[in-house]
Amino acid sequence: MKKTDKANPTSNLLRARLEGERKQLIGEMEQLKSTIRPADERREGSPFGKREEEATESYELERRLTLEKSIREQLAAVEHALQKFEDGTYGLCDSCGQSIPPERLEALPKATLCLGCKARQAKDAKGK
Repeated sequence: MKKTDKANPTSNLLRARLEGERKQLIGEMEQLKSTIRPADERREGSPFGKREEEATESYELERRLTLEKSIREQLAAVEHALQKFEDGTYGLCDSCGQSIPPERLEALPKATLCLGCKARQAKDAKGK
């Protein structure tokens, strides 16, 4: 596999964008975790009864967990792209090893697959 040029100004800009995205995602995760209310605080009386309160709490918990999972997945993708910078393989497809077009990387700096491999992945996922 070919190593990417670390001195490339476009590469440096994409790396900076990824680092900014990582910082933003970490901030979102911390903010999400700081909004969790303790169980005893959540149980203060509801005029609609216990079942409605529990349903609302369940919905809020499910929504928060879904959001947390999404942020974790995005963060993992950003971390993977940054690790590829460290390894000198940023811009190369994880599947076939070919170069990912610069336009794709500019649009999606955390892209790890070329368009051909991404299309195959989507087709395979649809077929399952």
